[in-house]
Amino acid sequence: MKGGRKLGKDERILWGKVAKTTRLISGRVEDLLAFEALEAEVEIVVPKQPETKSGKPIPPFPQMIIETVPQATLAETDRKRIHTPLEKPVKRKLTRGRLPLEARIDLHGMFQSEAHAVLLDFLIRAHERGLRHVLVITGKGRSMGSDGALKRAVPMWFSKPEYRYLISSYEDASMNHGGDGALYVRLARRRGDTS
Repeated sequence: MKGGRKLGKDERILWGKVAKTTRLISGRVEDLLAFEALEAEVEIVVPKQPETKSGKPIPPFPQMIIETVPQATLAETDRKRIHTPLEKPVKRKLTRGRLPLEARIDLHGMFQSEAHAVLLDFLIRAHERGLRHVLVITGKGRSMGSDGALKRAVPMWFSKPEYRYLISSYEDASMNHGGDGALYVRLARRRGDTS
């Protein structure tokens, strides 16, 4: 854990007791020693910065100037892919179990960066398999003073380009599937899929 707090005296004593009960896994120490020996042999070379004829270093390249697209154009293209809530009959069928949730993923306990990658991978795979309705469990975020970071972040991620073309619509799940700590997600149809 980066930037975590230091252990108190009681915690260090407890950790020492736990550490004494562990045993080494065979082969690991040899691997570590071999790695340390190899690391000592490697010489780190820092490349020299090129110089001009006058002996001064060449300044870094200026950042590329990115041409901006008019906001009206962006708004028009994004309007085509805005996610709408699920249709009422579809949500009712999902709630009552008449329309199956074909897959589910639980993001509890993950950091946002990890959850983002895991969720994207899950949705890509589900989309490739031709699934239509999945459940994404974010958690309600009400424990230990949490503010529900994933609960807030996941709907925002769905508007990002990498998610936008995978998802047709989404909405909070019903109470029997997690309530506002979960989302029903309807995946977009694959191109050429008529089912």
